[in-house]
Amino acid sequence: MRRVVRTQWGPRPETYEQQAAHWSATLERVASLLPHLRPPGSGDPWTWNRVFEGGAGPFTPTSQALITALREEWERNGGLFLVVEGPAGWKLDLRGVAGEASEYATNSMLVTVRSPDDARVPEAELLAAVAELWNPDLGSVIDDDVFDLLEDRAEYEIGDPVTGWLTYLSPARAALVPDDLKAVRTPLSTGGVLLDIAPPDDQEAVLAAHLRLRESGALQPLPRPMTRSML
Repeated sequence: MRRVVRTQWGPRPETYEQQAAHWSATLERVASLLPHLRPPGSGDPWTWNRVFEGGAGPFTPTSQALITALREEWERNGGLFLVVEGPAGWKLDLRGVAGEASEYATNSMLVTVRSPDDARVPEAELLAAVAELWNPDLGSVIDDDVFDLLEDRAEYEIGDPVTGWLTYLSPARAALVPDDLKAVRTPLSTGGVLLDIAPPDDQEAVLAAHLRLRESGALQPLPRPMTRSML
């Protein structure tokens, strides 16, 4: 199964050093949540690969290596893209663009997990970790089937705020969540809230929640030009 932990936020300038610190903390947290992706019998750190224009290669995410990679990707107008291959059926991708200060540019962090269909993946913990480390405007856990459903029946377009079976909303968005929405609500240290809306296979419940949250204003896009990073 393939699912994506998506988070995004508006303009928020950051130095390479600040971004590297966020990346380092993210890699450590993800490794603690998915320890079985470590090579069998190995006590060594994960073997990350950095994907870049023209190829890929092993990458050791020291602070200085992250700073250098982030600077190189900024000059290419791209985001940092790291991959780890796990045991059979497992793969993890992290792709992020941060530090954008333009009123028309969106920052984002995406964590894509591929796993055997019957494997347990700590999706809520992954979304909470990314939310608490990057303080985004909104986030979700979603797959292609839910995307397709929202495109067909909710007029969703790429770039729109979107609901997944797990959804994170920043404080201002969380304040707009209607009382009648059926979801388990977990407050996070950011002041935002993580909504556990439905099991991954209950696409109709995700669609209903998306429509209700959009109606309430909790999914309204940031105004353009964007003058802040969150609603």
